[in-house]
Order: sequence, then structure tokens, then C-alpha cells
Amino acid sequence: MAQTTDVIPPETAKTLDGLFQERVRRSAGARAYCGFDEAGGTWKDYTWSDVEKLVARWQAGMEADGLQPGDRVAIMLRNSVQWVVFDQAAMGLDLVTVPLYTSDRPDNIAYIVHNSGAKLLLFESPEQWDQFAEVQDQLTGLKRILSLKPVPQPAADPRLKGVDDWASRSAGPVKHINADASKLTSIIYTSGTTGKPKGVMLSHNNMLTNAYAALQCCGVTRDDLFLSFLPMSHTLERTGGYYLTMMAGAQVAYARSVPQLGEDLVSIKPTMMISVPRIYERVYGSIKTKLAEGPPARRKLFELAVETGWARFEHAQGRGPWKPSFLLWPLLNRLVARKVMSRLGGRLRAAVSGGAALSPEIARLFVGLGLPILQGYGLTETSPVVSTNRLEDNVPASIGKPVPGVQVKLGEKDALLVKGPNVMMGYWNNPDATKAMFTADGWLNTGDTARVDAEGRLYITGRLKEIIVMSNGEKIPPVDMEAAILQDTLFEQVMVLGEGRPFLSAFLVLNREQWAKVAATHGLDPNSEQVMLGSEAEKLVLERVQRQIKSFPGYAQIYRAAILAHPWTIENGLLTPTMKLKRNKVMETHKNEFNNLYAGH
Repeated sequence: MAQTTDVIPPETAKTLDGLFQERVRRSAGARAYCGFDEAGGTWKDYTWSDVEKLVARWQAGMEADGLQPGDRVAIMLRNSVQWVVFDQAAMGLDLVTVPLYTSDRPDNIAYIVHNSGAKLLLFESPEQWDQFAEVQDQLTGLKRILSLKPVPQPAADPRLKGVDDWASRSAGPVKHINADASKLTSIIYTSGTTGKPKGVMLSHNNMLTNAYAALQCCGVTRDDLFLSFLPMSHTLERTGGYYLTMMAGAQVAYARSVPQLGEDLVSIKPTMMISVPRIYERVYGSIKTKLAEGPPARRKLFELAVETGWARFEHAQGRGPWKPSFLLWPLLNRLVARKVMSRLGGRLRAAVSGGAALSPEIARLFVGLGLPILQGYGLTETSPVVSTNRLEDNVPASIGKPVPGVQVKLGEKDALLVKGPNVMMGYWNNPDATKAMFTADGWLNTGDTARVDAEGRLYITGRLKEIIVMSNGEKIPPVDMEAAILQDTLFEQVMVLGEGRPFLSAFLVLNREQWAKVAATHGLDPNSEQVMLGSEAEKLVLERVQRQIKSFPGYAQIYRAAILAHPWTIENGLLTPTMKLKRNKVMETHKNEFNNLYAGH
């Protein structure tokens, strides 16, 4: 079936709300979005015209609240049509959107609301309102507080309203009062792995040009259907799964939740999706566990399918020879690959991975089974896409080549430097932090180190700040080792340690189901926390760790491990809302365990 292309270029759109206006003009009656209606228990479709009517009503509510161009408005919703409506209503009135993570802690939300000077906050549920009780004194700058779902017994706060009561029942045409693409349109706070979050200022032009550049690399059309589950407060989903899809006229369905993702994939049957590596890692781990529990013949058949599929992929990419085993593919596809792909809906033609490094082994499995994973690279400060693999030029171990219009070069210590129309305006009210991000000649320093191959593909080799320097002077990038260890489904979370120490060690959080099986095999009580934290368990897990990191240099071996009883979460302050590890906080929390690992050294 021929695919329909109808791309709106940046020069036609001019601004992000202008992009929406042009899409409505071109595709008014076409399906734009699909969301799950909890009240009716069914999926509900929205046309572009439906969304425009909602935008008009919400704009009327914002105008009635006296909001002025340049005012900041904060949104704390799960991915939904309402997220789009809020953002478009705000941008049309020249307001500045401040996205928040629904999973973030109240004190962090309060900091961002206060720091940005937001005048309006939209949240989702009464439960969230209850959480704000502890930080009410920090939300005094808000003029209006909106709840998408009614709060049953509203507190005596005249600012609080339900969206249904606040949005105008009737409204005129949608307003688009700004035509200047260089103006600030959003402040997106970085996840703050160290210190307080910083507000990245992005213009219409930053995100418009980046969506267009990314679109030229992945060929999205009006026939594509995206499944959206990476939070829209994450810049990758916002640019790639919202503005890019609008630019291409593609449809978007909003997943209900990550736990229900498997069901949603099967019922929605998307053709594309965007994710961070953790989702692919979970599916990979599930497959490996089932194979380990099944008969050896099934495992051999699966491995043959992946190996043959990968060889076919390399041949199609022009990097490998034709092999006689390709003749087996129709059978292997029917017996293995198609069954796995059907669990992902059966129609996926590509999946994007970004936000962190994806293990080549995991990419190899999915690619071998027929799902091209396109790994890319970016950061909030670059709107976010810097580089990506293409379907016709896909080397999963790399982060691909720069997208059109974006320049890269290697600076001091092989730091990856970026310049282009996607680079941020700066940090909100933080000129010192802004200055620190740029070189003297105006290149943004990503903080990551890289190398470039002969064909111009980029490979991330480490992080300038996340390097462990041992007491013998050896330098270890912990992220690579952690990714290798997490290939074993026994481990849920890992943090490699050893700064200034004579050897490496690790904090480990175990998968309880897998630990129960391992413990039972070795005659240990799987339900005893004392056993899990004891020396015998340490010996067992270290053997598993060593198997995963055997390809690392001899000096990069892990000799001690502390098994931790409780996982690191957003709620306990040890993960950022984007699931990044707050290393300093973890060290602070587990100071005693760390000291025990290095007692006597």
C-alpha cells in the first residue's frame, strides 16, 4: 500500500501553534488522536477539528484568568489529548509551557513551579492534590490551579477549579497571536541528577526545526500510527511523538500505563513507537527468562532465528554476505519471529530508542526478529535530537549520523560539541550555568565523550563527569559496566563504585522472582532478608556479575557487592523523574554499606 506524505515544513508553520493551525486546515476531519475513556471503558478517537474546538474552549479559560503573553503555565498530566490541548491553547496565546512529570515528588514540583514563576498549574487527579498539601506554602505564586478530574471535597482554595467548570462552554476561533519563531515557548527542567533542576529555554524554532530534521531521517507518513507512552514532559516524546507526528499528519494513540503497555500494543497495533531502553530491556529480560525455563530445543531454535535474522539485516544493509541459512527464514519467521512481533502488535516497522544507551545485544535480538530499532542521541538542551540511525543506514551500536542542519565536532578530551538551530536559548534565570555549557566559540558541550567512524557515524564512549578514577589511576566508565550487568535478569538496578579506591564494587538491587529461583537452587531461604544480604548471597551474585563483565579489562572487575533490600525510586529521591540514577544521593543513603565494602582498604 502506497504511503501518503503530507509534511508541513517549518517555514509554512512558522510557530508550533502555527503547525497545529496548518494541520487542522489540511486534515480537519482526519483522525488525530486516540485515548482510552475510563468512564466508558473504550478507546475514543479525536479528529483534528475535535481538538481545535477543545483548544478554543481552553484558551477562553486562560484569557478569563487574565494570563498575558510570556506568562508561564505548568502542566502535570499523563500523555493524553488534554496534554496537546493545553499546550496548543497556551502557545496560541503566546504563553510558555512548563511540563512536569506526574511521577515527580511534590517538593521538586513546588521548586519548578516557583522557579519558573508559573501562574497556572494543571494536574490530573485528587490524589495529586492531596500530595500538594505538604508544599502549599511554596505554591503561592499560582493564580489558578486546575484539576482534570474533579476534586471531591475542594479545600477552601479559591484558585482550585475543575477543568470542566473552568473551560468555556462556547468560544470563538482559536487565537495565534505570535508569529515570531525565535520567541520562548517552553521551559523544560532537566532531571537534576546533581543539584536542583535547571530550566532549559526552548523557542518555537528550536523544536520545529528539530522535529523537521528528525522527520527527514525516519520517513513518517499520514498512514503511521504511533503508540505514545514515554512521558510528554520528556523532550524526546514531545518533539518526536507530538510535534513530528503533527508535522507528518500521523496518528497517535495514548497508552493507558506502562503496566498495561503489552495489552495496548496488541489492541492498538502501532506502526512506530518511541521509548527509552528500559522498555526494550524488560521485554528482552522476559524473553530470556522464558527461554531459560523452557526446553533446550526451543532456546536453540530462538537463537537460530535471531542469528539468521541479524545476518539478513546486515546483508540488506550492505555489510554482510548472502548466506544459505537465509532460505530457512520463512520457517523461522513463522515459528519464532512473528510470534514475538505479534506481542508488540504485529505492525511495528520501526522503534526509536533514546535517552540512554541501548545494549547492542538487546538491539541485535529485536533487529534479528524483524524490528529495526533506531538508536539516536540527544539532550533536552538540543530540543533534543542531535543524531540518529536511519532505516537504510542502521548500525545499532552507534547513535547514527547528525540530523540535517545540526553540526557536531569533538573537543577537548573528545567531548561531543553541538551547534545548530536546535540548541537552547539558555537556562532560565541562570546565566552562569548557561555560560558553563558553551565553549568560547559558541558550541554546546554535551558532557559526553564520543568517537566518529570513517562513515561519519557517532559512538558515545563515556561521560566526562561519570568516570570512576580508581586509586591506581585507572579510569572506568560505570554506565557501560552497569548496562552489561543488567543483561542478567537477576539484577533490577546496579551502581558500580570505586572512586579513589583500589578495586571496584557494586550496589545491587535484585529481581525478587529471579532471586527466589536462584536461592532455592542453592538451598537458601528465598524469603529471608538476612540470607539475601549475607555473604553467601554476595558470593552467588558476584559470580553472575563476573560472567556479565568478563569482556571488560582485568582492572575493571568487581570484587565486592552489597545487595540492597529496597529499590531506588523517584519517591525515595534516588531516581530522577526520567529514571536516571542520582549517584550522590544513593551514596549518601547507603554510606554504611559502602564503608563495609571497603573496610580495611
